[in-house]
Amino acid sequence: MPDSNFAERSEEQMSGAKVIAQALKTQDVEYIFGIVGIPVTEIAIAAQQLGIKYIGMRNEQAVDICAEELGNNLKPAVTLLGDISAVSKQLLEELDKTSWEYPPESKWWKTLREKMKSNEAASKELASKKSLPMNYYTVFYHVQEQLPRDCFVVSEGANTMDIGRTVLQNYLPRHRLDAGTFGTMGVGLGFAIAAAMVAKDRSPEQRVICVEGDSAFGFSGMEVETICRYNLPIILLVVNNNGIYQGFDMNTWKETLKFRDPTAVVPPMCLLPNSHYEQVMTAFGGKGYFVETPEELQKSLRQSLADTTKPSLINIMIEPQATRKAQDFHWLTRSNM
Repeated sequence: MPDSNFAERSEEQMSGAKVIAQALKTQDVEYIFGIVGIPVTEIAIAAQQLGIKYIGMRNEQAVDICAEELGNNLKPAVTLLGDISAVSKQLLEELDKTSWEYPPESKWWKTLREKMKSNEAASKELASKKSLPMNYYTVFYHVQEQLPRDCFVVSEGANTMDIGRTVLQNYLPRHRLDAGTFGTMGVGLGFAIAAAMVAKDRSPEQRVICVEGDSAFGFSGMEVETICRYNLPIILLVVNNNGIYQGFDMNTWKETLKFRDPTAVVPPMCLLPNSHYEQVMTAFGGKGYFVETPEELQKSLRQSLADTTKPSLINIMIEPQATRKAQDFHWLTRSNM
């Protein structure tokens, strides 16, 4: 009799994966992003049985809340340590209690407005250049012209992300995602996939524009397969300067290889010139474009925005030695190593 009761209780027991899935369901979790493996596979299957959507990724990321990182980049006047959701809620609650705002006619505001005007003028001058290959500002100017006002903008890279922040505009809250203060590479496509899942379910016509540097794209480029597997509404723009910060054009590359083995003479920041990253997208069934002129960029972006049936990747060639405008503050560009 005891053995019979034990067998009955065992049959009624729920697996650990189902317990986790049920807990996620009770917390109104709608999506799970993960890399297949033990125990993710079992949890994913159990979650799908409960109606939770699972998106299988190709690249693993981590998030930490570390007190020792506070002030690592620049010593702040005030530091906040805690869960970002809880801290943001506390800040908003305190702001609701007062109507105070920074005096609009203060010296700080005046200086900031003047700096904004000079930055805008410098960016417009760089964007207006007609020379080929294109520079960053020319590319972003033509992209900005066609961006839907409600699109999500994901940005990742060095110059690509930094310049894109100043040129590519957002009109709605929570519609910009990038690598953040520490410039963590490899997160761009993951961010784009998460945003696209929300867009696909809640606003089917909404697009995700993921702007990647060619080096940044290399960190998680195989997530293109994930994008195509789930047919997500993502347009990838790879701003390709053949390197990390700067690279070589094809002629310089070939001349350099005449001297010695590439491991001995190619600068560490150089990548293979004119790499056809758009073929990664076409390999998995999406649309790919290789562009070298403003006209080609405009046409390919227009076609990508019009085609809502599949994702696309536009590989945009720019001047390998192109860089951002001069920075006034050394801590914006210095290494912490």
